[in-house]
Amino acid sequence: MSVKGLKVAVVGATGAVGHELLLSLKKRNFPVNDLVLFASSRSEGKKVEWGGKTYSCQVLRKGCFDGVDLAFFDASDAISKEWVPQAAESGAWVVDNSAAFRMEKDIPLVVPEVNGSLVGAKLKSLKQVQPRDRIFTGPNCSAAPLSVALKPIRDLWGIRRVVVSTYQSTSGAGTLAMAELTDQTQAVLNGSPARSSIFPHRIAFNCIPHIGGFKEDGYTGEEHKIVEETQKMLDLPDLKISVTAVRVPTLSCHALTVNVECEKQVNPDHLREVFSKSAGVILQDRPQDKIYPMGMTFEGDPVEGASGNDAVYIGRIRRDPTLGSGLNLWIVADNLRKGAALNAIQVAEVLLKAIH
Repeated sequence: MSVKGLKVAVVGATGAVGHELLLSLKKRNFPVNDLVLFASSRSEGKKVEWGGKTYSCQVLRKGCFDGVDLAFFDASDAISKEWVPQAAESGAWVVDNSAAFRMEKDIPLVVPEVNGSLVGAKLKSLKQVQPRDRIFTGPNCSAAPLSVALKPIRDLWGIRRVVVSTYQSTSGAGTLAMAELTDQTQAVLNGSPARSSIFPHRIAFNCIPHIGGFKEDGYTGEEHKIVEETQKMLDLPDLKISVTAVRVPTLSCHALTVNVECEKQVNPDHLREVFSKSAGVILQDRPQDKIYPMGMTFEGDPVEGASGNDAVYIGRIRRDPTLGSGLNLWIVADNLRKGAALNAIQVAEVLLKAIH
């Protein structure tokens, strides 16, 4: 595989994450020589402009990954389960954003700022590369920024317990969900009925504490993902994490409130200093000046919003007065970027360095 010119496939190219992935490939000057775009049958033949060329979307079929060097998957778990192994069998390296392979012990779940060294370590350990060795995965869109924030705390102070509440935008459920929020908002403001088809209840002017199906323990699939994936990425399989995931009526970015009980007492000023030097993090923590992370900001606002940007924004750092070694954080990140598309490209960049 020549880094100077890769044949890159994008599965789910017309979705919200696929769109962001194509933008990020261009922004980061990723070495794409040829591009193959895959989408559902509804989008077959759809034209996509990229890098001065026009590409037509294809549907997945046997042999479609022949000659592909690198494949990004931004599709459903079912699609990934069927087609990721076929892409790897064809000789492609794969970065999969679905949950299909995240918790498989032999497949790395990677956020480069947290555990990017796993990629090179795995390749060095292989005597011969098998198809399954070519598969790497990215995490849930809330677990990604959470793990970025928790890693330096784990490294310096240790972690006993974490309590998380997420405030997740409609973009996490796809383009149709974003459209539903827009349509419902217009309907409510016009005094018309607001119809729901994507969400179980009206999302306009509302918050829904329900993302993913409910399990027997009362927690949702989304909440389980955040717990289990964060444990895996931090290499703390027994870390106590409690999560409540909430869908909120915004179009982009996920936010998290995080309460951390550390093994040693943390000085908030020291933690601010650490975050100010952490890769992939922007510290916004001057609440007295109204400086704290937000998803959207507008002209003249002193705060840079996370929407459309790559960083994990962290602020509202303060002691938890009920715990001797506790602290609270507020985190915001663009879920389509660091939570999905950007992270996938960063994983691929680490992979290319490890290969060459």
